Amino acid sequence: MNSKARRSPSRAQRGVSMFGLLMWGITVGFIGYLLVRTLPTVNEFLTIQKSVDKIAAAPPPTVGEIRTAFDRQKDIEYAIKSISGKDLDITKENERVVIAFAYDVEVPIMGPVFLLVKYQGRSK
Repeated sequence: MNSKARRSPSRAQRGVSMFGLLMWGITVGFIGYLLVRTLPTVNEFLTIQKSVDKIAAAPPPTVGEIRTAFDRQKDIEYAIKSISGKDLDITKENERVVIAFAYDVEVPIMGPVFLLVKYQGRSK
């Protein structure tokens, strides 16, 4: 028999065991599940941010008109569901209109378990 074909008993085998592979699969699957559940909320946040930036770039003269413009934008963008015009915090800084917002989203994971995501943003 060839001496290269034999393994020395002191050399341990290397690699991933079946249990380790299963644990990695469960971990990657759970992270993928969380991403699939939270990506719509990230899309909503980005849509709100884009709308707020658009309104702040050419601000209407009054706070009420800014809120109305956001509500009109909300009617156009079906992704916006978490906030409305009345939830906006409108201020003026250095002669610029700044529109800020903050809201929480509860993402159901399974049964009584939820993931709480807190979003906040302001116009540029």
